[in-house]
Amino acid sequence: MPFYHKLGKIPPKRHTQYRKPNGELYSEQLFGTIGFDGMSSNSYHVYRPTQVKEIKNQYSIAPKIAKHNSIQSYKLQGFQVPAETDYLESRKIVLTNSDCNIILAAPKTSQTEYFYKNTDADEVIFIHKGSGKLRTHMGNLSFAYGDYLVIPRGMIYQMQFDTEDNRLFIVESHHPVYTPKRYRNWFGQLLEHSPYCERDIRRPEELETHDEKGEFLIKIKKQNDIFDMVYATHPFDVVGYDGFNYPYAFSIHDFEPITGRIHQPPPVHQTFETSAFVICSFVPRLYDYHPDSIPAPYNHSNIDSDEVLYYVDGDFMSRNDVEAGHISLHPAGIPHGPHPGAAERSIGKVKTEELAVMVDTFKPLKLTEEALKIADETYYQSWLDENHK
Repeated sequence: MPFYHKLGKIPPKRHTQYRKPNGELYSEQLFGTIGFDGMSSNSYHVYRPTQVKEIKNQYSIAPKIAKHNSIQSYKLQGFQVPAETDYLESRKIVLTNSDCNIILAAPKTSQTEYFYKNTDADEVIFIHKGSGKLRTHMGNLSFAYGDYLVIPRGMIYQMQFDTEDNRLFIVESHHPVYTPKRYRNWFGQLLEHSPYCERDIRRPEELETHDEKGEFLIKIKKQNDIFDMVYATHPFDVVGYDGFNYPYAFSIHDFEPITGRIHQPPPVHQTFETSAFVICSFVPRLYDYHPDSIPAPYNHSNIDSDEVLYYVDGDFMSRNDVEAGHISLHPAGIPHGPHPGAAERSIGKVKTEELAVMVDTFKPLKLTEEALKIADETYYQSWLDENHK
């Protein structure tokens, strides 16, 4: 996250004495990435953040691979993933490679019994249904339909939901998640042609400071295992921090689409990037305005990347029989494009109201057993003309 942020009370200089009202020292913690070369924040804690009382359990949550390599296009019916009471148990990995996990979740209740820390990956949580509050040791963020929550690895958090009806689309990234380089100048500021700017980024505003001792369960993910670790002090005991590494929110509704006289390629929808994949947002927009334009996307071959499209809302003009919550997987190596009749239907249309999230990976994605439970195995035949079926 390339923007400086400060919350709470901090001393004027890093790594200097900062004392409580009773004269004791606050405990400083450098919360950094990529060794000491990446983005970091300095936080100040009521207690030392190192006090582990007990390690209770260790268990694997590694995805179970059903298909290691596929040339077949798939449609996954995401809303068929059953709702689960527990937040972590609700998270079902459907697609995976060594760079990322793509997850569907339908949690029914808030996290109250434990805190969660993912040390393997940054998380981008897209809120499809539901609202609530992301509580973290670096401040809280309210969320609602259409929000991306970007949670850097190592953040301790709880998801607090307002209702039982929640649907999340989650990307776990084993590489840091950034704003795209082509949107930034060399100072890190978002440029004029960027589809969003710093005003659209919501940073933590509410800092919880708990001065509590006891037993506090943090479920920590590392190398696809969960470790149940009991700490002696409340993890939300930060009195202040500053830096560039913290969770933030961005609404898909604040993404301003880039349009043109003829159909624009998918990179114009790019919202986040890593060194291994990108995340894009398709939002309501005006169609192309060349007099002979075809608004539907042209057929294209994914030679270098798998394309995943998560359908959120609206009329998906390039697809037949696609509903909210569906996921399409178009693997590298074969062409794909609009379904039969979609190009013709799009001619003369002025705008689209579709809303979707796309993930393009450079390594092939593997389908898990959870994916095959909700898969349409005949989707790859959906481009056939009627006389060829």
